[in-house]
Amino acid sequence: MKMEATDRESAEEATNRDTEEVISRRKFLNKVSLGLVGVGSVLVGVPIIGYLLAPLFNQSPEVWRPLGPVEQFKIGESVQVAFEDASPLPWAGVAAQTAAWLRRDSETDFTAFSVNCTHLGCPVQWLPNASLFMCPCHGGVYYKDGKVAAGPPPAPLPVYPVRVRNGQVEVRASGIPISTS
Repeated sequence: MKMEATDRESAEEATNRDTEEVISRRKFLNKVSLGLVGVGSVLVGVPIIGYLLAPLFNQSPEVWRPLGPVEQFKIGESVQVAFEDASPLPWAGVAAQTAAWLRRDSETDFTAFSVNCTHLGCPVQWLPNASLFMCPCHGGVYYKDGKVAAGPPPAPLPVYPVRVRNGQVEVRASGIPISTS
């Protein structure tokens, strides 16, 4: 009888030992799995968070771009001028070019308006006979000073800073804010 009790205790100890090994193996694999999921989440999450937060920290540079000699522009006339974007990407190609409507107000004063409508960014056209900027996409209309005359645009046309330096008209290229309201 004593022998049977000892055998039963030995069998129970062996079963407990096997159960402990299975539980500890399960816990171990569970922890390894959670650790690998955590590492994978960090490896995927950090670049995504960096992409989302980068615009808050990286401001696009403001660069003065030459548009042409002062004599090229007539007083009172608005003409479309093209220049390279402030922060072109190496692979941008033609997309690195942007434009503005440049008006010579006097011998020394120039005004440069963005070609992009403030509604959804469509290109505006200058109508010289009406002295208006017109957006063909949604019917936005701007006066010659860039203020909204009609249609859905929420704000006037953005204005680029312009300067004359060494006989050249230059525009300060920078990002243009576009509203979607």
